[in-house]
Amino acid sequence: MTEMNKPEVWLRGPVANIPVLLQPVAHALLQAREEVNKILVNFPENHLWSKPAGVASVGFHLQHLKGVLERLFTYAQGQALNEQQLNALSLEGKPGENNIMLQELVQLFNQQVDKALEQLHFTNEQILNEPRGVGRAKLPSTVLGLLVHAAEHTMRHVGQLSVTVRVIKSSL
Repeated sequence: MTEMNKPEVWLRGPVANIPVLLQPVAHALLQAREEVNKILVNFPENHLWSKPAGVASVGFHLQHLKGVLERLFTYAQGQALNEQQLNALSLEGKPGENNIMLQELVQLFNQQVDKALEQLHFTNEQILNEPRGVGRAKLPSTVLGLLVHAAEHTMRHVGQLSVTVRVIKSSL
């Protein structure tokens, strides 16, 4: 089966070593990774921080995709964000002085998906309904709520990223 004819990840069967109830989360994260890597092939590096029509830049979406996964999965573990995570959050959407490149941002997202999948692998389905606090205000959620939201939020930003990439490429 060619790449073009390949069904979406959720139609390819179970993801190995992922608990049954967390399969949809794994499917969404794997689909997001495939789409991000595909849509950014031949993306012009000099437009990484462009904001066509004032929308979020490709660079922002890549930073946010990695960051939101890390943050929500941290909360799912019952932990608060550390100083490094809070600093990364404050820098999302800013190119920074280190001139981070497109492929590095894509790789950081890919690595975060791998970490998320590993956490899913080790998540006991018996704890999915356990309460978890979100953010400094400790807003109420559950382990499952956080994991599902991480997947849907990721896919939402992949959709936005896809549109931004198409708009930028069509203007070249």
